[in-house]
Amino acid sequence: MAQPLEFVPPSVVGGFLRVVFALPGPVKRLIAGAPVVRDGQRLALDAQVLLRLLRLEGESLGAATPAEARRGLARGSAMLSKVPARPVRTREIAIPGDVSARLYTPAGLADGSPLLVFYHGGGWVVGDIATHDTVCRYLAVHAEVRVLSVDYRLAPEHPYPAGIEDALTAYEYAVENAESLGADPGAVAVGGDSAGGNLATVVGLFAERRPAFALLFYPATDMSVRRRSRELFGDGFYLTDEDMTWFSDHYCPEERRKEPRVSPLLADDLSGFPPTYLVTAGFDPLRDEGEAFAERLAEAGVPVALRRQEDLIHGFANMWSLGGRFQEAVSEAAGALRTGLALHRGGGTREPGSRG
Repeated sequence: MAQPLEFVPPSVVGGFLRVVFALPGPVKRLIAGAPVVRDGQRLALDAQVLLRLLRLEGESLGAATPAEARRGLARGSAMLSKVPARPVRTREIAIPGDVSARLYTPAGLADGSPLLVFYHGGGWVVGDIATHDTVCRYLAVHAEVRVLSVDYRLAPEHPYPAGIEDALTAYEYAVENAESLGADPGAVAVGGDSAGGNLATVVGLFAERRPAFALLFYPATDMSVRRRSRELFGDGFYLTDEDMTWFSDHYCPEERRKEPRVSPLLADDLSGFPPTYLVTAGFDPLRDEGEAFAERLAEAGVPVALRRQEDLIHGFANMWSLGGRFQEAVSEAAGALRTGLALHRGGGTREPGSRG
């Protein structure tokens, strides 16, 4: 059945969203309904309003086919297409090995800046450079970095390990060609959200040269087991249990899901992983596996800052343009990236250890 907003142009829906989010708090509370409290956490009003509006839109991450799911995510991204006020120049990059990428350079950023190699989320099945354009622009501007956004191959057309192969190829290219990209070859970081966070994590473990820093938004780190957060938040909070099963089944056969390149939490040794800022969302099925990975990093002696944005939902990085709690959380992550890279360039990191 068609939903009320399904056939409205995304630019119109986006304008409507911004009007709603500019309303006074009491009015937004009327739209959202009674506060939602679960696992000792209270859902942010901004997140609750958005979830209510997404139900009107009929948006779901999964769909009957990958093509339908990709169209749905593209439509959702078009609704949230605001960009930072500071101009950002973009350039398409063709990486040997048939991997495409886009380089983001904020206006006025000097040559020799740090570089973030970014992998978009989308369950290894949906998403692309365009769906995460605003996230990359925001990080570039607010972390004072160049960002290389990678268009890795997607399942089911290209199942595991194709995406990982592309992720490693793009990172190695970035390190080897940093100067031609205008960046410091000694300050190349990796980052990503959700499935992209998984790819960034795998690169951090298996790349020949350790990244300078890892910025991980609610990463998928263990496909082998179900954790408590998946039971608590697997329905009604944007990313669902059904979505996760749909993505996993398209990406990787069950018999390979314990391999560290699928489930990096299961790697034997994490001591060589780069310094990390890992942020989870309180109302996210992926919360517990992300936090378990941060705990293992700490046990391995890796400098790691774990931050739970306990009142937010999966995907908040893509929602920064709505302001409020979404933008606050992404601003904090951008600040952590900027600080972490500054410490690295100041000589505050360890020598690489062994690989996982």
